[in-house]
Amino acid sequence: MKTKILAIGVFVLLASVYLLSISTTFAAVGEGEWITKYRVEDSKTGQLIMSKDFVTGATVDGSIIEGAELTVTVTIEIGISNPSSTLQLSTEMSHSSLEDRFWQLDSQDYDLTNYNPNSQSVRFSQQKGTLEMTCYGKIPTGIVKETIDGVTLHKPIPISLIELAVPNGEVLDAVQPNVTDAKVDEYLNLLEQKEEKLQSLSSSGVDPGYVEVFGNVVAQAKVIGDAGFADNAIALLDGLSVANEPASNVLQMLFLPVMVVFGVVAVLFAFLFMRNRGKVGYFKLVIEDQIKDLEGLTLRASKIDRTISSNLASIEDRLKRLVGM
Repeated sequence: MKTKILAIGVFVLLASVYLLSISTTFAAVGEGEWITKYRVEDSKTGQLIMSKDFVTGATVDGSIIEGAELTVTVTIEIGISNPSSTLQLSTEMSHSSLEDRFWQLDSQDYDLTNYNPNSQSVRFSQQKGTLEMTCYGKIPTGIVKETIDGVTLHKPIPISLIELAVPNGEVLDAVQPNVTDAKVDEYLNLLEQKEEKLQSLSSSGVDPGYVEVFGNVVAQAKVIGDAGFADNAIALLDGLSVANEPASNVLQMLFLPVMVVFGVVAVLFAFLFMRNRGKVGYFKLVIEDQIKDLEGLTLRASKIDRTISSNLASIEDRLKRLVGM
């Protein structure tokens, strides 16, 4: 009886350890469980783009544009030795045009045996210690922009600069930032500026109604931009640029229809375009109706403020190009 109880106890203990290891494996990706430190630099200039130290919490955030030549350095802490277990380092970057290899072993006391530094992946036996590796590569081009039914989208896409996995493909940890292009980068920078502007408006005595509409327009631009319409999100955000913020509700009444127009566009895109690409034609018809509304709004705005009128006309032109009018 005691033997059975002991056997059950051992089984439960082993099962718990196994389940815990599985849980840790999945929860560890991008949280510093294996890769405790990384640094991403521009290979051409040596400029630091982003870095993260999970021990100290020090972080540098930046953007990576497709086509960039990168030098990525990681520190990997391997807690236990298991000679029968194999680990694999790999990268989704293509071969660097500046270096003759993908990998460089920086650790002086970690043995990778006979690995091929010019291969996109490196396999090695798991041994306890600190492994420091540098990976050289180039971000592929054309991965951010996608054209569907004549509509061009620009959306950030994640890419594994360095990935640590076991041979069956289960990922233990990874350095996986988003990659953008120049258009997405422009949209994100402009969005950040307008969000900062919104914060300053809230405490500067500007008409509360205008501040609310300003915030709603920024939110709608974010929906459109994140959905892939970077050009139109930029146009909408540019439309918020005025010489002087109003102290009355006059310009608020002008901006409200603009917010509604792009709100409709954003909702239709998210629901129709992404869920059912076959309804793009209907989506375009709705935009054409909104263009007609914008034409009347632009005419009224020209009698009050030429800057607003010009911005609305610019948005109108961009929408016309979007649907081919």
